[in-house]
Amino acid sequence: MENSLAFMAKYLQPVIILMLVLVAIKIFGRHGFLWRKAKKRYHPIAGTILHLFLNFRRLQDYFIDISRKYKTFRLYAPFHNLIYTTDPAIVDYILKTNFKNYGKGQYNYENLKELFGDGIFAVDGEKWHHQRKLAGYEFSTSALRNYSTSIFKTNAIKLADIIFDKAKSDLPFDIQELFMSSTMDSIFKIGFGFDLMNLDGSVDGIKFTKAFDNASVYITSRYVDVFWKFKRFFNIGYEAQLKKDINVINDFIYDLIRAKKENMTNAKNNLEKKEDIISRFMAEMEHDPENITYEYLRDIALNFVIAGKDTTAGTLSWFIYLLCKHPYVQEEIYQEVKEAIRAGQDICINEFVEKITVESLDKMKYLHAALSETLRLYPSVPLNSKTCFSDDTLPDEFNVNRGDVVFYMPYPMGRMEILWGDDAENFQPERWLDDDGSVRNESPFKFTAFQAGPRICLGKDFAYTQMKIFAAVLLHLFKFKLSSKSSDVHYKTMITLHIDKGLYVHAYLR
Repeated sequence: MENSLAFMAKYLQPVIILMLVLVAIKIFGRHGFLWRKAKKRYHPIAGTILHLFLNFRRLQDYFIDISRKYKTFRLYAPFHNLIYTTDPAIVDYILKTNFKNYGKGQYNYENLKELFGDGIFAVDGEKWHHQRKLAGYEFSTSALRNYSTSIFKTNAIKLADIIFDKAKSDLPFDIQELFMSSTMDSIFKIGFGFDLMNLDGSVDGIKFTKAFDNASVYITSRYVDVFWKFKRFFNIGYEAQLKKDINVINDFIYDLIRAKKENMTNAKNNLEKKEDIISRFMAEMEHDPENITYEYLRDIALNFVIAGKDTTAGTLSWFIYLLCKHPYVQEEIYQEVKEAIRAGQDICINEFVEKITVESLDKMKYLHAALSETLRLYPSVPLNSKTCFSDDTLPDEFNVNRGDVVFYMPYPMGRMEILWGDDAENFQPERWLDDDGSVRNESPFKFTAFQAGPRICLGKDFAYTQMKIFAAVLLHLFKFKLSSKSSDVHYKTMITLHIDKGLYVHAYLR
């Protein structure tokens, strides 16, 4: 029975979707007079949700192809329009000017809730305001900045030691996997005060990480699969595996939270000395136990995980890929780091890391520019969406209906000639530097890697700090070259932008 249902879900799905689309087109064509009577204008139709399903593996390239024809367009889907845009004016409007009318909404919440629950990336209203307020305060404290910076340095040393052994063997290795493990270790230490030890090969940590990454892929599939609820109900296909992965994730996180609570209860006098984020949220439980439950802490924790692990690890992986493709940039950064740190080549790694300060990181302008250029071409979150809460008219004078979903697209936006010039497809860090060498700031509605408006990423500065520390340490010690296995890479379609099948490189001691 289960095999039969799986067969139907897999092979009949495109046919059923096509039939639904044809019926919808026929109905809209027959009743188009209703729209004309209302005198509403809608964006051009570029396809249907079926096209997303068929182009899932090359989804961002599919969006680029259409975006070269239309700044903003629609795809047909059951019950509402899917609107996609690369227009900074519309991004500004939905993220800032009319922020109250565009949020995650029920559409996104239903898609994301198994993984992110009531966390900050999945909710609106009071829950969002509450988490934003608490997190905003914590991210503004010097204590958290100093605590996180020390952790970034410690894990950068650990990562460098591992790569040193790889370099001696002269064998290719997957640097993306190492970045993912290292940033996961960092965010768990910052978020929980807990050493996950992924880089050390912890079985439980690696099992959790794999389940989390798999769940991210399956959640993304829901956005192009109109039958995902059917699959969830019958527990078939990827929804069956998602359920298993969520159980692994929940077991791990709840055990961690309970252990953390017990530890805090036994050391109540030292509560104020706790520097990790979850300890600070737990302190709020005493004041608001009705709202801040274990489940709520679980949701907050997993939202911090994807914010702190996937974004920086993915960017660092694409960064190394681009440096291998452009060795002159790799050498330029090496020289800049050398001058900023003022350390001899024979200095030991621990001494080198000790010399990394806020001031020395600030001097690494070209490195900052190269990271921004990486994020322009390979944004951590390539696609983001908001639900329209009431009928509206966008700045281009086209209408949006209540319940329509508006997507802004950082990946295609970074490659639009109309936004970045004729060399938009080229990796050129210099575009981020003014004539005096200072870093140029672009509009967050054009360069959308960190969102914008009230939902702008709180951890932006933390992300740059971590990436610059890791890059400075690794490029001071090693030269990187692509392995033949990774001479031409492709992204993996999921919530965040990973390199599909990893990034295999050779590292050479300087």
